[in-house]
Amino acid sequence: MHSVVNANIINSEPYLEVDGISYLSGNIKISGAKNSVLVLMAASLLTEEKLVINNVPELTDIAVMSNLLQEIGVSLYREANKLYLSSNSIKITELPYNLVHALRASFVCIGPLLARKGEVKIPMPGGCRIGARPIEEHIKGLKAMGAEVIIKDGVVCAQIISQRKRLQGAHIKLNCQSVGATETLIMAATLAEGETIIENAAQEPEIQDLANLLISMGAQIFGAGSSKIKIIGKQKLNGSIYSAIPDRIEAGTFLIAAAITRSELSLSPVIPAHLGAIIEKLEECGCSIDIKENAIKITPGKELKSVDISTSPFPGFPTDLQAPFMALMATAKGTSTIIENVFENRMQHVSELKRMGSSIHLSGNTALIEGVKELIPSCLSAGDLRSSAAIVLASISTKGRSIIKGLHHLDRGYENFEEKLNKVGCNIVRKGSKIYQSETMQKGLEDFTDLNQEVA
Repeated sequence: MHSVVNANIINSEPYLEVDGISYLSGNIKISGAKNSVLVLMAASLLTEEKLVINNVPELTDIAVMSNLLQEIGVSLYREANKLYLSSNSIKITELPYNLVHALRASFVCIGPLLARKGEVKIPMPGGCRIGARPIEEHIKGLKAMGAEVIIKDGVVCAQIISQRKRLQGAHIKLNCQSVGATETLIMAATLAEGETIIENAAQEPEIQDLANLLISMGAQIFGAGSSKIKIIGKQKLNGSIYSAIPDRIEAGTFLIAAAITRSELSLSPVIPAHLGAIIEKLEECGCSIDIKENAIKITPGKELKSVDISTSPFPGFPTDLQAPFMALMATAKGTSTIIENVFENRMQHVSELKRMGSSIHLSGNTALIEGVKELIPSCLSAGDLRSSAAIVLASISTKGRSIIKGLHHLDRGYENFEEKLNKVGCNIVRKGSKIYQSETMQKGLEDFTDLNQEVA
């Protein structure tokens, strides 16, 4: 049996001990979609009334967004998987550098803050170092709606210059299908005067989820989920109680976990239409997929074959599943090609998978993977959120114990990741505390006492 690594290399940083050769069996509960919830939280800035979001995962990214909103005066309280928000007393419209820099998704706050308050200052965003992910599309769209936008000393300063202090409806054609820009402009347009058309809009399920929340708040939005979205602006929006969609990336990751361990596994709740691209590739490589309403069961064949993937915006193969799928292909029979088309620096997992004995030849954003009989355990370090999941999946397929560091990446986007895997047969032990800090979201209960009966 393979074994791993000298314990002397482990310092005080939290890490996982992963014992491989796990055969999985059972059902995994899928959490709410992180990428959706973050933007639903930003939407609370559009109304003075209270917003309740259900199905909120416990993640560091959610905590960072919570801290950011609290910094500008939003009252916020968390109870289990419910998040209560009230933006009726926003104190400032300048977002703090340290929090925006830690969470790129927070940049979408520029749209609702500008639309409601008439001005906003927000630092250039940070987040995972997986590519440039420019903000030009956000700025171009806001300018088309009548905003004056300048960038000075790394801070984006936007204000409405019309005397009426409202954004104006506009016809906007995005140069690329940017999810963030589409979300920013939809939110801004809900409070604009007149009609806004967004062409070449992103079609991701998270866009549809945002639109559904906004519609429940009184917005008029048509065509979300297609490449052309129409928004008719309103004077104001109402509060709402809303449940976020299940996380399609988490579901896809656990489907790949079943495949890489050649195990039968069930997942729920899911929205199968959100998983079309990953289901297609798993079936192509030799997995049987059974779908019943909001549940999915995967039964891999004993020997999986290599298949090619090329990432693209929804409904194409998601970039967020590229790293986990590469780990699977490292164990499949034959040679596969994986092309990353969305982000230019999203191959950070390749070096870690090669450390485990995989045969991967990388040229730019194209990887040629020759499947090997088995991967070997190693001491590994995650470079970004999705690569962290990929090396955990690779580790559970080995014969022996691996050590995985860089858990601050994993805790950003997967709720109770190792606990969920352990419940279906893995043996993963976390050494050290989770990065997530729940105390950041337990303030402001007194502002929501009137909702207790309504949301019970």
